[in-house]
Parts: sequence; C-alpha cells; structure tokens
Amino acid sequence: MTNDEKPAVKPANQRGAARLAAVQALYQMDVGGAGVLEVVAEYEAHRLGQELDGDTYLKADASWFRSIVSGVVRDQVKIDPVVRSALQNDWPLSRLDSTLRAILRAGTFEILERKDVPIPVIVTEYVEIAQAFFEGEEPKIVNAVLDRIAKQVRGQAAK
Repeated sequence: MTNDEKPAVKPANQRGAARLAAVQALYQMDVGGAGVLEVVAEYEAHRLGQELDGDTYLKADASWFRSIVSGVVRDQVKIDPVVRSALQNDWPLSRLDSTLRAILRAGTFEILERKDVPIPVIVTEYVEIAQAFFEGEEPKIVNAVLDRIAKQVRGQAAK
C-alpha cells in the first residue's frame, strides 16, 4: 500500500485517534520538513475531528496528540538510539520507511514517558496503526521492536 492510498482505519478511541494523527504529523514533518508548532496547529485547527478534502478525521484527544508529537520532537536524540538498538544490527533507522520510523518513534516515546499506560495497550495500538498503512512485514517489525524496547525499559530502574 502506498502512502497515497487511504488506510482502512477502524473506529478508535480518542487516544487511538490521537496516536494515528501523531504518526501522520511526524511523517509529515519528517518528509516535508515542517516544524512542530506549525504541524500541531494545522492538525488541531483542520484535521482532528474535522473533514478535510473529503476525509473525515476521527475525533482525537488533542492534548494526547500534542504530547506525542512534541515529546517525540523534544526527545528524538534520546528516542532514536533506543529504536536503533532494538532494530537488527544491519538495519539503520535511516533506511526505514518514513511512516514506519514515525510509528516506532511515537511508540517508543509512549513506552519511555507514559508509565501510566500499560505496555500491551501501547504496542497493540501502534501495531494496528502499522496494519492501517502496511500489508507486509511492517506490523510484525513494530510489534518486535516495541516489545524489545518495553523489555529493556521494564528491566531498568525507573528513570
């Protein structure tokens, strides 16, 4: 599936919708070079719970969306090495598809920072997002990488 095709996203809770929107925003920033404030403002004004170009965006928890997007941007120098360490040794982060990179960064941010959210919820939600965009191995990669990261984080003393 290409990024131009509309993924079939099943109805989600507002946090799930926020996660999906955050992945889309991170992708947009990665590919288009837009800044975090600009993208967050655009999503909040025109996308979250709105209709745009005939697509209706799910109603999302705007503060959850903001925390993921701004947190990934703020902590990217901490997040990327964690993701890189959970990937196979011969597979650098830069070789990943931009959408997959956005999913892994957002999921890793939540694992590291949102101790109030159970790990299985985080992993499941991001695997479902991957399934919305990809039909190949990518959802399995998301599952494996986020699971490895969760085990690393759980095994360490809380930081």
